[in-house]
Amino acid sequence: MFRRLKTYQLIVDVSVAVAFFAVALPVEIMVGDTGTVSLLGLPIATFAAVMIALIFSAALALRRLSPPIALALAWAGAVVQMGLGRPPTAADVAIFGVLYVTAAYGSRRVYWAGFASALFGALVITAYLFLGPTFASGGLSFQTLPVAFAVLVAAAFALLLAWTAGALVRTAVRATASREAQKRAEGEAAAEQERVRIARDMHDVVAHSLAVVIAQADGARYAASADPGAATAALGTISTTARAALADVRLLLTQLRESQSPGPQPTLADLEELYAQVRAAGVELRVDVDPAPADPPSAAVQLALYRILQEALTNALRHGDGGPVAVRLAWLPTVWKARPGVEFEVRNGLKPGDRPTESGHGMIGMGERASMVGGWLNAADHDGEFIVSGTLPTGGPG
Repeated sequence: MFRRLKTYQLIVDVSVAVAFFAVALPVEIMVGDTGTVSLLGLPIATFAAVMIALIFSAALALRRLSPPIALALAWAGAVVQMGLGRPPTAADVAIFGVLYVTAAYGSRRVYWAGFASALFGALVITAYLFLGPTFASGGLSFQTLPVAFAVLVAAAFALLLAWTAGALVRTAVRATASREAQKRAEGEAAAEQERVRIARDMHDVVAHSLAVVIAQADGARYAASADPGAATAALGTISTTARAALADVRLLLTQLRESQSPGPQPTLADLEELYAQVRAAGVELRVDVDPAPADPPSAAVQLALYRILQEALTNALRHGDGGPVAVRLAWLPTVWKARPGVEFEVRNGLKPGDRPTESGHGMIGMGERASMVGGWLNAADHDGEFIVSGTLPTGGPG
């Protein structure tokens, strides 16, 4: 029933209505008959002029605040005007403003009520002019029918023109709102993707580094008394791993804070350093690459493979039984859907009653990384072994 308007909009509408009343009232008084005296010593025509000008001015003042009330007031003013047998005057201009806002700002019902009012109003105007008691001039006949039809068309055109202008404004406003909503949705989706990416990278870096640090710390604790040299080497590995993790975390935090372009990402050349970290943690790591890649794959595939292997080896450190861990890579001309790519597999024994959680961030992150480059991944335990396997496409059709 009432729309939210800003203060300056209310002030403008009321000011326009006051100015309209100041113009319409003298015109209404001039076209009226001042011969008969009515209430308070005023002629009936003067009293009617004040009432008509006031009703139409009120409709104009409320047109944006409440389009349905403004439409009702416009009809009320028209009925009073016709009931008193008065001719159309400058006060009727308010009807065009009311029809405009019903289409531009009204609800769905008010929108169509304005359309119906424009059509029905044109019919009422024509009937009033040709059948009313004051302006009939003999009523309708074959001679006056063409003129009446012309008046009907002209009135309908004028009223519908105001309504159509409001409908166009309504369409433009809704289109602008839709574009803004789409931009907000796209921005929120991009921000969410960026947060997920950074969270995934943060998990991969921190989880792997902490797993290595914990394994080295446990080894150093046991070797401190028996083999001081081994303890010193373990502490050195802890220091190196922690520094590398700190540098990666700082890079990720810089991206998050400044929304800058991504920094350098791991590639296949960094796998040897990853294997060295795992071996330094005391794990017997066996790596089999057969056949080797003929050409370097894209940076996205290299990053996805690195992060998947990093998470799988981290799980082996955290949940493994201390036995050997096997990594197998095979770069083949056709691996999936006749496309060249790489097959990967990581096997490790599990501690009794311990296994990676399928709903954990690491497991979800591995699946996301594989799917982002068009591959697939499976992770499950088989007879006491946990196996992470899958394929990543590296090029077009084979």
